[in-house]
Amino acid sequence: MRTVHEVSKLTGVSIRTLQYYDKIGLLPPADYSVSGYRLYDDTALEKLQQILLFRELEFSLKEIKQILDAPDFDRNRALEQQIEMLTLKREHLDHLITFARGIQMIGVKTLDFSAFDTRKMDEYARQAKATWGNTQEYKEFEKRAEKWTKEEEQAMEQEFMELFREFGEMRLLGPDSLKVQNQVQKLQEYIGEHFYPCSDKILAGLGQMYEGGGAMTEQIDRAGGAGTGEFVGEAIRIYVKRLGS
Repeated sequence: MRTVHEVSKLTGVSIRTLQYYDKIGLLPPADYSVSGYRLYDDTALEKLQQILLFRELEFSLKEIKQILDAPDFDRNRALEQQIEMLTLKREHLDHLITFARGIQMIGVKTLDFSAFDTRKMDEYARQAKATWGNTQEYKEFEKRAEKWTKEEEQAMEQEFMELFREFGEMRLLGPDSLKVQNQVQKLQEYIGEHFYPCSDKILAGLGQMYEGGGAMTEQIDRAGGAGTGEFVGEAIRIYVKRLGS
């Protein structure tokens, strides 16, 4: 765990900014010290990296929160989008540098404004934002989340992680066992009751995220033990396949 001062020194993000990110629910600390100071773990720092990448791409804090809170948020998919947008941004800057050097070296006035055209970047950014947050599930999640108190949100998070702790205790049974499959149904029903409608398609996507190796996988593995995320992903695959057969 790192204190807010240590995180600020490590990342270059001011303490004031980190406090503000916590206030708006964008980056809450993982825990608090006995003295009440914010503490951040590796998962929180990983999320901060995502925030900073989106900020580098000039996404607003509201847009970033919407993306990171999306029920189907996929870290790897987001990174692919960020890499593409950063590549477009680099190409745009290269064109501007070449354009400016041309004016400097030749000294000729020009009415060519093509180097300033950002439409390709803007369109890709628009598509990336639309990927997250325009689903009916996210709108329902956002509607419910507005009514939660901080205590209610923390309680639900604990209950949610308890489901994965229970999954961890069942790993020796195998992902296709009746008990594990019943646990998958319990997970789907919990998500539907507390967060957003969880169709079999949504559940399948969540399963891929749980075993995808990102922050969510690490969080699940901390709750249920190493390999739990992968185990849950496989159990969900079997569950969805059986329903579709």
